[in-house]
Amino acid sequence: MRAGVILGVALGRHPPVVVALRDGALDWPVGRAVARTATRACVALDLDDAPTAPVAAIRVGGPCPEALRPLVCRPDQAGVATIVRGGHSLTGRPLAPLDTEAVRRFAGSCGLMDFAVTATGSPMLADHELQVAAVIAAEVPGARITLSYEFGHPGLREREAETIRNAALGPEAGRIADEAARELPGVPVYFARSERGLVSAHYFRRYPYACYLGRTASLARGRAALPVRPVVPDEVTAAYGAALGRPEAQVERIVQARGRAELDRELQGVRDEVLTRVVSAGAAPGSARVAETTVNPLSYLPHGLYRIRVMAEGATA
Repeated sequence: MRAGVILGVALGRHPPVVVALRDGALDWPVGRAVARTATRACVALDLDDAPTAPVAAIRVGGPCPEALRPLVCRPDQAGVATIVRGGHSLTGRPLAPLDTEAVRRFAGSCGLMDFAVTATGSPMLADHELQVAAVIAAEVPGARITLSYEFGHPGLREREAETIRNAALGPEAGRIADEAARELPGVPVYFARSERGLVSAHYFRRYPYACYLGRTASLARGRAALPVRPVVPDEVTAAYGAALGRPEAQVERIVQARGRAELDRELQGVRDEVLTRVVSAGAAPGSARVAETTVNPLSYLPHGLYRIRVMAEGATA
């Protein structure tokens, strides 16, 4: 098998469907011996029905009605949640000192290893989430911690829900990544993102929610690339769509700027962050570049607040 062959793998049925791209041409089925000599493998899977782990959710903010507390329970698993004092406004103003002692008590007594931390105002200033993470790490060695500011949405409930889902999927993502590494020893493995592009296995372990609908996105991409082909099975199309991807990452932040120069500085900071993240997602450092930038002023909020979303991409490492 010549160098440059890329595998596409669709999971969700047993056995997995594997295709190969040879100089841009689609080939399937692919034997195990051939698969293990590929330059890389790109996996398409959906995680909406994946097993989830119980999550310990910590919200940093003020009190709220029972109906608006963090949602951590599903029929097949039970999590626990608490709300501790702290958080910031969207302008970065502290709402209250962080109650680190409450965090310590909860982390030490909850009996769980997967944590989801969401602080009010963290897309603007993540200090309290980072402090909570440090307390958890000290109290629960080996804890897996997801911080909501890494998802970027300004709305607390939406951001919190994604943070909890990411934490709940972490153990299963680790199992999937381990299995892929065993099946394809020495082959770099990437996973399809829900929107487009790929992430490395390392990134997938940390941010599995980024790949929540990876098979669905890959199927759409594969169909778009095969409009004139005879009918191709969906699993083959999804595997092909995954193989067409390249590493991508995005960062969303809320920033405050009182003029164009200040906004440009904030924007450059977000661009630097997303370029670092896309390398973590598997892009070769020299290939990483900013692909899309969106800057929108936030209405009905203090003047000078902007929502920045930056997408970066690169070639596989």
